Amino acid sequence: MIVIYSAKKIITMNPARPFASHLAVKDGKILGTGNLDELEKWGDYKLDNSLKDKIIMPGFVEGHSHTMEGTLWRYVYCGYFDRTDPDGKTWSGAKTVDEVIDRLKQADKKLATSDEALSGWQLDPIYMDNKRLSRADLDQVSKTRPIGILHASGHIMNVNTKALELGGLMKTGINHQGIPLDKDGYPTGELYGPDAMTPVGVHVGFNRSLTDSDEAGLIAFGKLCVRTGVTTVTDLAARLTDDGVDAMIKITNKKNYPACVVALKVFLGATARETVEFVQELKKKSTERLRLGRIKAVADGSIQGFSARMRWPGYHNGAPNGLWYTAPDQLSDLYKLSLEAGIQVHTHTNGDEATEMALDMLEGALKEHSSPDHRFTLQHCQLADAAQFRRMKKLDMCVNLFANHHFYWGDEHYRLTVGPDRASRMNACRTALKTGVPMAIHSDAPVTPLGPLFTAWCAVTRQTASGRIQGEEETVTIEDAMYAITLGAAYTLHMDNEVGSLETGKRADLAILEEDPFLVNPDELKNVKVWGTMQQGRIFDAKLL
Repeated sequence: MIVIYSAKKIITMNPARPFASHLAVKDGKILGTGNLDELEKWGDYKLDNSLKDKIIMPGFVEGHSHTMEGTLWRYVYCGYFDRTDPDGKTWSGAKTVDEVIDRLKQADKKLATSDEALSGWQLDPIYMDNKRLSRADLDQVSKTRPIGILHASGHIMNVNTKALELGGLMKTGINHQGIPLDKDGYPTGELYGPDAMTPVGVHVGFNRSLTDSDEAGLIAFGKLCVRTGVTTVTDLAARLTDDGVDAMIKITNKKNYPACVVALKVFLGATARETVEFVQELKKKSTERLRLGRIKAVADGSIQGFSARMRWPGYHNGAPNGLWYTAPDQLSDLYKLSLEAGIQVHTHTNGDEATEMALDMLEGALKEHSSPDHRFTLQHCQLADAAQFRRMKKLDMCVNLFANHHFYWGDEHYRLTVGPDRASRMNACRTALKTGVPMAIHSDAPVTPLGPLFTAWCAVTRQTASGRIQGEEETVTIEDAMYAITLGAAYTLHMDNEVGSLETGKRADLAILEEDPFLVNPDELKNVKVWGTMQQGRIFDAKLL
């Protein structure tokens, strides 16, 4: 059955036919865009005027997120900023360490037993005078139950004494760069990176993996997609165990699941060859709403957590250099084998030293395995300078810049982590475009909230949380930002032939808006209301979730 939808305005992101008044859909795909006279020539149809007052765009493509956010909302929200959950409720932020402790104490009273784990998420000490939470702080909440709080970056966790005991870490003599020690030689309770976090994480509620979501979490994350206009979303660094993949297939195959999930296997705990061979087999399980067959590598940690790898002169406040999560030789092996097998790799690099390392490793790998249109993508890539962007262009790489980060941590980077010069050029969108590097922008949810229109606003204005414009020279136009959250992101996933624009043969994926984002004042872009989405021809009204 052909359904023709009318709209106030249809913005196709297709330069051959940029605007239309009607859209024809059949079997979940787009037959065409145009006016009613043109489209009714396809044959018998049903005219649907339910969206006649709406602005229609291609469904937004979130190129860097984690479905774990759906699961995390079952834990105690400890973030600094107010935030909206999958059901539309807004939770207030915790502005001080004392507020975080009080929030945990309230949650502690509601638990049934004295040894049940208490889990929190989104802690961000950098906003609290960079006061580091210790196990003694969390022991104020409970000494009998294990307590763990995941930082906003996802790269650091704070735990109490009981959690350290259960993880076998409450002892002296530990020599690990991710486990700081107090003056008595015991762990402080702050753990950096997966090696340090994993032994304790299983005891504080993060027992499946810090990056995995369960069935209920996937359903909740789908609601967030509808509320923000997202129809294609990544799960960028999942373990993708057999049970986990079966659960993802089950949930995404449901008739009412509203998004296509693109899940990347994290390169962790296995050799490069084992990972590539695993992903080659995994790709065969892909479905219409679950895409498998890509790899995510993580080179370093986070800038605000001081675990990113920095070139000279290092951190502005004198903090020691960050951590290598993947050694150069390991990344080189992964790149070579992936290029040979035709598997795409996305690599997390926050610090500029990590970006340089990834560029060096890919340059060497391409000399052995030339691969046209590989679209290997640097994710975050926050401190890349102009010379590094030129290298990306030469290597035919893509980049997905963390535009949201500039709002949430820009002031602190200016003041504390990297200083004014580097902070002003972080997430250099204009440089990427000027250099000709294919670019997307992202939220990294749950690190920051899912919301492509907010992400676009961040790239257009470069406004920080304090209201400052930081690095005006790197702002981009609304047109460039909207491209980055549609076709730009789709390109980095090798999916621009399926989504990202409204054209004949592509998936009928729509972001349904109340206003035209191209016509609003740039300062108001983040406030454009999302009515809902259409995904594969199925309409989802955010008010009815």
